[in-house]
Amino acid sequence: MKEPSMTDYVNRFRPSQAEIDRRYTRVRNAMDKCGLDALVVSGSEYTGFEGAVRYMCGFHILHRYAYVVIPADGDPVCVFPREATWVGDHTATFIEQREFPAHCGEWMAGFLKGRGVKRLGIYGLEYIMNVRDYRALAAEDFEIIDFDQQFDYARAQKSEEELASVRHSMEINKEGVLAVIRAYQAGRTEAELMGEAERVFAARGCARNTMDMVQMGPNGSLRPQMVFPSQRPLQDSDGILYGLEIAGEGGHWVEFSRPIMPQGMDAVTREMMTAYQEFHELAREHLKAGNHVEEVARTCMKPIFDRGYLSGHVCGHSIGMTMIELPRIGEGHDFIMPENMVCSMHPHFMNRERTHSLYFQETYRVGRNGGEPLSGVPIRVYQGGESEF
Repeated sequence: MKEPSMTDYVNRFRPSQAEIDRRYTRVRNAMDKCGLDALVVSGSEYTGFEGAVRYMCGFHILHRYAYVVIPADGDPVCVFPREATWVGDHTATFIEQREFPAHCGEWMAGFLKGRGVKRLGIYGLEYIMNVRDYRALAAEDFEIIDFDQQFDYARAQKSEEELASVRHSMEINKEGVLAVIRAYQAGRTEAELMGEAERVFAARGCARNTMDMVQMGPNGSLRPQMVFPSQRPLQDSDGILYGLEIAGEGGHWVEFSRPIMPQGMDAVTREMMTAYQEFHELAREHLKAGNHVEEVARTCMKPIFDRGYLSGHVCGHSIGMTMIELPRIGEGHDFIMPENMVCSMHPHFMNRERTHSLYFQETYRVGRNGGEPLSGVPIRVYQGGESEF
């Protein structure tokens, strides 16, 4: 009798060859403008930092770190640490050449020297790259260029294939948020409710691509601090916010959440919510192709600053296969938004006494005539126990 075979599963969001070519064309154009001989793209298992490698080669980092080396001319190479040879599905990689050296930095240095590379860009230089691998590259005569901004700007405009993955992630994120709202009961712990969301995310194939936190406060308010959920039993008088950020099967991150206030908001929080609603009305109007990110930030934050609130966090940022991509929606970024850029908008602000705060997330697509909030969910507070948005 013939032994039964395993059923194969192919990720439905695996990029087409046309999409792969598009990504490499955009990145290589950015390399050419900067005069690079080669680019090293870094990724690690640190939450949200896996995406650049996945974007350029299809590999989803399970453990440790990985690189994609892209010569200005010639085929790219995936570089994985030998100790992780059997960690992660390397068959998902759409690049043919894969190396598994004992020391990735030394291997890359030798490979790049052999190709006569002088001017070397690195994506992930500031936050992601393994220190020993950087040291191996820095020990050579390469002129090392921080390429974080140029790389992120090159991938800011999402393709239709990417947008399908983004929308899929948003549906999962919404399911998780609604699971928390539906399951709320006084006496359940903060951690129990987070478990409702994580159950959805795990079942829908997010793997470890979740970044979840809470804000809590007394008497219909939220304190400024974002923390892990604890074993504290929840009360109907609490202010409750589960900040949920996930990437679905296609690897594109989104951010979505809404507050729960079982007995309603106090007066300070109610005024903050009014400012938040005004912020998002302006975001829908001004997240428009052709607008400058600094001007968008100034315009959208006006209802918040006009009330004298303090900003505790950037009001938004580009988001894709890396959780936080450049540009940020704020001061210091000279960038004109293209159509189909995707942005997470989530101002975190507080009163001057720092006793009250408000923060929750919405993900937008930059459109020709304005921003599209991808959740389609109103900017409002929930009581807990609702079965639909």
